[in-house]
Amino acid sequence: MASKPRYLTSGKDMIWSIIPLLVICAFVAMVSGNCSVGLTGTAKDDRRAPFDVQGALLADSQSMPFPVRRPADPDGWKPNSGSRENASGHVLSNVGWLTPSGNYVQLTQTDASEDTLVTHLAGGGDDDEVASGTGTREIGGHRWVLYSTYDGNNIWITDLGNVRIAVMSTGSADDMEKMAAAVLAQQPLPGRG
Repeated sequence: MASKPRYLTSGKDMIWSIIPLLVICAFVAMVSGNCSVGLTGTAKDDRRAPFDVQGALLADSQSMPFPVRRPADPDGWKPNSGSRENASGHVLSNVGWLTPSGNYVQLTQTDASEDTLVTHLAGGGDDDEVASGTGTREIGGHRWVLYSTYDGNNIWITDLGNVRIAVMSTGSADDMEKMAAAVLAQQPLPGRG
């Protein structure tokens, strides 16, 4: 078949030339394993290496003025993040996991007061009312105070005297209870606190 003269080609011809190339690129990306669709929305879809919770919390225990605990990872949970933050002059140690159902659960440990901790985790300023108390719960022999933020997060806090521990998630109460029990089951890591 003879090719068209150049003056008869249009944008339509270019699109029909590019479509097979895009199909080939998508096929190569999917076959190589460097691309996933992620339709299930679970922790298994996350291809990144897990975050080193052990190393992060051990480093925090060496530098923070309060005791830091390292909970065991619940079955199927993938550690994916960690950070240090400042709340009204107090340092917060944060680590987080993705649950098998795709929810995020954050564990925060600090010597800040409960009020300061709730305000900070809920994303408010000093004068903002950003969360409301929803009750209490006994887990691991300790009383946890439950809060609900106006943007849909749940925060559970327990006071162990020299440290406040918070579990925060938009997920189920079962996920939060697993993390609360896991952190209380551990002794503090060796360190300054």
